Amino acid sequence: MNDNLKYIIYSRKSQENRDRQVLSIESQLSELREFAVKNDLKVVKEFQESQSAFKPGRPVFAAVMEALESGLANAV
Repeated sequence: MNDNLKYIIYSRKSQENRDRQVLSIESQLSELREFAVKNDLKVVKEFQESQSAFKPGRPVFAAVMEALESGLANAV
């Protein structure tokens, strides 16, 4: 593990095609948190978004990118 890496957890669920969704946001967060603990990853922030990736302009994803660009984190 690289001790210099600071991670962001980003979970997203489309509001469209609910029948095709596999994991809820809470399920994703649970899985990702468990993965981070098992792998001793330093998670500095979590983001959740309920919006389709089909159309551009996801505000939470934009915030993730800003966090990366500002140096808050350097891995997702």
